[in-house]
Amino acid sequence: MSSLLETKIAARQHALREQGLLRQRKVLSVDRPLNTNASTSSPRFVFEGRAYVNFSSNDYLGLSRVPELAEALHLGAQTYGVGSGASPLVTGYSDAHLALERELCDLTGHEAALLFCSGFSANTALMKTLFDQHDIVVADKLVHASIIDGLQDSGAQLKRFLHNSLESAERLLARNQTSALITESVFSMDGDCAPISELSALCRQHHTWLIVDDAHGFAVLDGYNNADAAKLIDVQVVTFGKALGCQGAAVLGSQALIDFLVSNAREYIYSTALSPANAALALAATQYSTAHPELQQKLLENIALFKQLCREANVPLLGSDTAIQPLIIGDARQTLQVAEELRAAGIWVGAIRPPTVPVGSARLRITLTAAHAAEDITACVAQLAQVLSRVVVPLVTERQAADDHR
Repeated sequence: MSSLLETKIAARQHALREQGLLRQRKVLSVDRPLNTNASTSSPRFVFEGRAYVNFSSNDYLGLSRVPELAEALHLGAQTYGVGSGASPLVTGYSDAHLALERELCDLTGHEAALLFCSGFSANTALMKTLFDQHDIVVADKLVHASIIDGLQDSGAQLKRFLHNSLESAERLLARNQTSALITESVFSMDGDCAPISELSALCRQHHTWLIVDDAHGFAVLDGYNNADAAKLIDVQVVTFGKALGCQGAAVLGSQALIDFLVSNAREYIYSTALSPANAALALAATQYSTAHPELQQKLLENIALFKQLCREANVPLLGSDTAIQPLIIGDARQTLQVAEELRAAGIWVGAIRPPTVPVGSARLRITLTAAHAAEDITACVAQLAQVLSRVVVPLVTERQAADDHR
């Protein structure tokens, strides 16, 4: 006889499978060993013996395959060992961590920084530590799950404004004694950008902190990765697993805020610190991205090429100008079918389904990098157009998608 938990697990998994929402891991392997030419070839991996061009990675600048950064990780491990060995408040905080924090502050203009092992832990720690039941927080309707989870744990009262709507945000700020407004720089599922300058002005007017999850904008989005960022943003969360191609995250803000988190953030106090080797790598990746602006330029060129080819092929995109290019299909099963047919052609894209996105807005999430070759982008669009012509799907237009957010 099955236990209650076994019965619950089986029923839930069966329901997800029937709805086309079951999530399963896939074991991938490298297409080739890292070498001096790896950073100049389109990102590829091998799955079940076949190579695929990867259009689903957040490695926007292609830094995860740069030989100089592999060497930086090697040197960091040789210098510090492969792990930190303890919480940052015991013996886990080294000069490698301090050097990275100082570099991030120099880059953004913030007073202080605090490192975490992931962007999810950084966001949840910030939300549940900074706020409590006495706070009212307003947030964009589409902020990341880590922010929502942290706010729910905090007990704060959450009010959500319509996506990227200044009018909606202003109404909530005017009606409430708000502690903070939270948004993202680049929204991870739609690829659009928040109006940071305008939101900052609103927050200043209402004496409210502006908190920005900069996971998908850091090191690629102009305007918030320089010493002026702190003039607009009170708290900036940056991650190293996207454009920097490595691992970890940081909360950037005032010295008072960081001191408060050090004393009170349970995720920070009770977790083994990010390894010094990874901190050294993130420092090297930050410096490398700053020293190689041609990578950002190449990414912009690849985005422009992809969008142009999609227009010519009548492939309806959502309207993003960033590396994240969504194509909303709507039905979860049809989205999976399109993704599977693309994989049959050797092209791997993300099939994003509820609850990651709202019901009825399942989509392909195509991500571009500076490492993609023009011929692979051309092949991707050609295959995408062919698959869409064969699979009858109720494609959602840009206007319909915008209406859904309201």
